[in-house]
Amino acid sequence: MSETEALDTHLQELRRGTTVLACLRLLQQPGYGYGLLEELSRRGFDTDANTLYPLLRRLEKQGHLTSEWNTDEARPRKFYRTSEAGQRLARALTDDFTAIADAIAGLPEEN
Repeated sequence: MSETEALDTHLQELRRGTTVLACLRLLQQPGYGYGLLEELSRRGFDTDANTLYPLLRRLEKQGHLTSEWNTDEARPRKFYRTSEAGQRLARALTDDFTAIADAIAGLPEEN
């Protein structure tokens, strides 16, 4: 495995958890998949649709998101929103992420 491939693999692993947290926080206001995909990208969370949609379904199945269909427009859209359980999870993940970021900031810097 090349150095670039190794870096890509590690970055993907690092981003996987942060994408969950970003979705839970952004969906405190209702949003639909494509709009969320654009918002994540705008905020620096480059996420593929093939990753996001299964993630949304999994978070919904776990009870961290709720959803409802909006059929008022020509094309129906499924809107997601963070549930109370999802808000608790987001707070816990945010606290842990902050602690990890603080711990990393305290490590010696690269020379």
